[in-house]
Amino acid sequence: MSAPASASSAPTAVDLFSGAGGLSEGLRQAGFQILAASDHDPDACATYRLNFPEVTMIEGDLTDRANHARLANLATPMNRELDLLAGGPPCQAFSQVRNHDRLLEDPRNRLYREFVNVLDELRPRALLLENVPGLLQFNAGEVCEQIEIDLSLGGSYDVRSQVLDAGDFSTPQSRSRLVFIGVRRGEVLPGRPAGSGLTSNVGLRRKSVRGRARYVLEGPEELVERLLDPADLAAVTAEQALSDLSRPGDRYSSDPRSVFQEAMRARSDAPQDHSPSRIREDTILRLKGIPPGGNVHDLPAELTERYLTGKKWGPAGNGKRLARRHFYAYRRLHPRWLAWTANTKADFAYHYRQPRGLSVREVARIQGFPDAFHVTTAPQGTPGQLYGGARHSRYRQIGNAVPPPLAVAVGREIRNALAAALIRAAGEPVPAQSDYLE
Repeated sequence: MSAPASASSAPTAVDLFSGAGGLSEGLRQAGFQILAASDHDPDACATYRLNFPEVTMIEGDLTDRANHARLANLATPMNRELDLLAGGPPCQAFSQVRNHDRLLEDPRNRLYREFVNVLDELRPRALLLENVPGLLQFNAGEVCEQIEIDLSLGGSYDVRSQVLDAGDFSTPQSRSRLVFIGVRRGEVLPGRPAGSGLTSNVGLRRKSVRGRARYVLEGPEELVERLLDPADLAAVTAEQALSDLSRPGDRYSSDPRSVFQEAMRARSDAPQDHSPSRIREDTILRLKGIPPGGNVHDLPAELTERYLTGKKWGPAGNGKRLARRHFYAYRRLHPRWLAWTANTKADFAYHYRQPRGLSVREVARIQGFPDAFHVTTAPQGTPGQLYGGARHSRYRQIGNAVPPPLAVAVGREIRNALAAALIRAAGEPVPAQSDYLE
């Protein structure tokens, strides 16, 4: 039987379906030693290897028995039990499952099933599974409840789910995630991370000033003051995240202007991948007519014409006006508020001051990746590579990732709970939580 770690040693973790490594980056910052990771995307694996050279990356389908066996061998080195199994298996088919008692058996959920299989085989001290909060809406929460039952392994683990927003945890965007945390039956579940409460109490309100739209902050004065304080790392605006990247290129535009920028620039002499995608002349004209925080609905009528400069692009629709599919188009960040949830596309949002899109580095900042975390791709033509080109791949990798600051907050709670359990097992008094943090 594997021996438990001591309270003073770094807890170990394995990251399944790791993508580029957002969850691993956060766990690493929280003090975990990542032993192994797995993913099937060759570009994400290349980025992971670049940033975690000490971690063994298992590239390919984890349901392949050879990959599964290799992972199991790496997860418990030196006859020591694994502390944490973490990951975010895709769960796209959950909304279509009619019999929720058969989530594991549904062939569309084979990756989710593999996470549960690995959990059952390794029996780590704790588990962490993250996914989209939309799972809570499927069949009045029954899918979420069934996942908790599956992860409990018949009562071997106590499992709790909670929705957390990255914007409450030092991340300059609003991004909700559903997090499942479990520990062995009889142990104390980690606490809920204490966030700022920003995303549920502060927001933008649209006002009309002399016939033109403007967006202003509204919320409790104390929280607004924290948000606008560049020395407060708990609440970060788009401008506090990006103002030193105002000029694209291979140099910073200024010295750090916030504690967030100072933290992001640690171990980095220059911004990597800081070149926005090209945009159409029509888009530039529209952005000049949209206030910070606004979108296509704030355009004056003359800028909603389908073509402004005579150059044809995309499906014509009715050929006269922008179509309904442009509902979320042309969204401009607001300098004094959080960004929208970053997705896999370069045009999910535009700069708050300049009529341009965001670079890969700026999107990485919005996700909370440090500048020393570099994004790359596998050689062109690598089997399994998704179509779209290297630039699109880099946006996709960052957009699909877990925001590292959110992973730090959750990882610290798990680490503290695991350390306290070992201390209690040794019959020693448990120190205050702050004594654990580095």
